[in-house]
Amino acid sequence: MTDPVYRTILLFDIEQYGSRDDVEQGFLRRVLYDVVDSTLSDASVDETLRLRADRGDSVMELIDTQVSVPVLVKTLLTETPALLHNKNRLLADSARMRLRVVLSSGYVAIDELDGWVGSDLNHAVRLLNSDPLRDALKEREDDSVLCVSEGIYQGVVRHGPLGVRPGDFHRITVETKEGPTVAWLHGRLGTAESPAGGSASAPPAAPSSQTHVGRDQYGVSGGTVNGGLTFDLGRAEQGER
Repeated sequence: MTDPVYRTILLFDIEQYGSRDDVEQGFLRRVLYDVVDSTLSDASVDETLRLRADRGDSVMELIDTQVSVPVLVKTLLTETPALLHNKNRLLADSARMRLRVVLSSGYVAIDELDGWVGSDLNHAVRLLNSDPLRDALKEREDDSVLCVSEGIYQGVVRHGPLGVRPGDFHRITVETKEGPTVAWLHGRLGTAESPAGGSASAPPAAPSSQTHVGRDQYGVSGGTVNGGLTFDLGRAEQGER
């Protein structure tokens, strides 16, 4: 197994993917790739600075720490919804794609089976599949909903970088197998605990557990990358936490 390295973790998941037939699922996957690749291109994320795992109805991206997180947050709040709207407005309601999006960070390693492992990745997946995030998307007419981890909120969002309004995020508690954890949901939510700016104490550190994600690497075209990707998870970086 490689040594764990610190990365920004970005996850996208298609709502109600399993209720679609095979033809619709194939179409939605192509749309998802277009949206994710365009989002990262708009955020100036070079292909060599990202690594993708494809999970069928979802996409996971590990992004190098050289990439600006404030720019990434702003892009997810502006460009991603616009991209989805432009796709969906040409589709019938039954073919509409809606996304849950999670932005987190942490240490991830690659094991001998080329899978991704790490408790920080596990935490991000817990947020992606959480009831508050699913409920928020169901309650809204928007095409996507964004949740950021406590670390991303405290380190980036609450400082109000250009194009990001901390007051638009609401503190939520997500119940996980390891216990409750705090995250921040963008936009309205009737069950939100408190608006941004309220007290948000970090939960106790969860026991280490691993999420294993088989690694399929894809470039912008969606084809498998064979040797062209220079993203190096085993590379130590200066200033990396």
